[in-house]
Amino acid sequence: MACTTILVGKDASYDGSTIIARNEDSANGEFCPKRFIVVKPEEQPRRYRSVLSHVEIDLPDDPMRYTAVPNADLKEGIWGEAGVNEANVAMSATETLTTNERVLGADPFVELVPAKGRKGEDGYVPEVPGGIGEEDFLTLVLPYVKTAREGVLRLGALLEEYGTYEMNGVAFSDVDEIWWLETVGGHHWIAKRVPDEAYVTMPNQLGIDEFDLEDALGDQENHMCSADMAEWIAENHLDLSVEATTPFNPRDAFGSHSDADHVYNTPRAWIMQRFLNPYDEVWDGPDADHKPMSDDIPWARQPERKITIEDVKYVLSSHYQGTPYDPYGKLGDEHTRHMFRPIGINRQSQLAVMQIRPYRPQASRALQWIAYGSNPFNTLMPFYANSNATPKYLEDTTTRVTTENFYWENRIIAALCDAAFADTSNAVDRYQEKTGGWGHRHVAQTDAAIADLLAFEPFEAEADDDDLDDVQPMEPDDIIAAVRNDEVRAALTDANQKLADFLKEETDKLLDSVLYTTSMKMKNGFHMSDF
Repeated sequence: MACTTILVGKDASYDGSTIIARNEDSANGEFCPKRFIVVKPEEQPRRYRSVLSHVEIDLPDDPMRYTAVPNADLKEGIWGEAGVNEANVAMSATETLTTNERVLGADPFVELVPAKGRKGEDGYVPEVPGGIGEEDFLTLVLPYVKTAREGVLRLGALLEEYGTYEMNGVAFSDVDEIWWLETVGGHHWIAKRVPDEAYVTMPNQLGIDEFDLEDALGDQENHMCSADMAEWIAENHLDLSVEATTPFNPRDAFGSHSDADHVYNTPRAWIMQRFLNPYDEVWDGPDADHKPMSDDIPWARQPERKITIEDVKYVLSSHYQGTPYDPYGKLGDEHTRHMFRPIGINRQSQLAVMQIRPYRPQASRALQWIAYGSNPFNTLMPFYANSNATPKYLEDTTTRVTTENFYWENRIIAALCDAAFADTSNAVDRYQEKTGGWGHRHVAQTDAAIADLLAFEPFEAEADDDDLDDVQPMEPDDIIAAVRNDEVRAALTDANQKLADFLKEETDKLLDSVLYTTSMKMKNGFHMSDF
């Protein structure tokens, strides 16, 4: 999938949360309707079969509840993409990556080999299943891990055993850590912990630009990898470092620097970092420190100010505003305006922003912010992950076009707004600001309600005044454990539904507004009316 990812460490975010976010984009010419669902333990398969690769895998019998954003049309499999489990571990899978011929020669992809002939006849050769990929990752990993590190280790073990047929980047987060895993060839992988004070930008390229193999093969404090990674690199002459003391650069060794990268990938990293670090360096002109085509744009860097949810939405909606490369802008010319691939593109399927908040109790700690369709024209809204179900407005997407669900309504709005960008932009801006503000307020009110629900008197008997000094307050986790999980989930489910009801009302209003504006600009209009 042609996606864009941003990861925000807890000391780089506005509220101390870990934040992982990714646009899921379809291939050129394709549009993929998405659903937002809760998968309950009894709904999780115990034996999994991939639709694309036909690989079959037995799964543990103790899955956790988790959210996912699967395809509405399952002809190519589940494609769960993004979710949070009940242990408040988030996973985003995946960011498709690029590689090079040396890597594929050293460790080829594990691709499905179709059967030849007919079973029972001479010369019949049975099929050989392929490995695992984006279709499978979330379903195979997220229900079974209780920390981000466990997520890396489980996926790494699956990659080593079954292999993969594509290069992918996968994010895991919990309340303390964010880890980024990149597949390397068919069976190898590396993973790096995102520095707490930094953010990471990932635009469909293998991104990690510095890796400590000694740590990865030893203490694993900030790095992990396949067990044979050092030998494999040496045997296949993959390390391109000139000096022995130079840190190992996976981007050079495993990635690509093609002409296609310079119009499709690197400009997206450039525009994100240009927005988040505008004063750290020169971004524009012939003397720029980094240009849209630069191959050395950092994987991770510290922002100039704390990063908000709105910042994440803005960069993942970018179409190069304020530069000659904006397809809706007036700078540059027709050539420059269509030179680079926008981040906010027409074929966006969904955006998921997973926020794990350290200052909230376990029961309401995780928010999964959701947007559907093309990001410049949609809104990002917060839903609690620990719920019994998701609202039908976001869950009931089918392949049929209808304004009764959020995905298709956003697709229609985007197509109308694109045709009259300048005339509809104010309406879209007002919609985004109103819904975004309402979403933040709704979260604050819901958090307060959950706090009240959990702040019950834990002692049945009255204590004498003399005994009060001996009474110790219950820890938050103990209080949560004393409350039935279904009671908390029910409250969060109701809160999510209230948010969806408001969202539909405002999205209907926006559709009404932009439809009128675009209809008035139709070329077959005429200034005289019938009498």
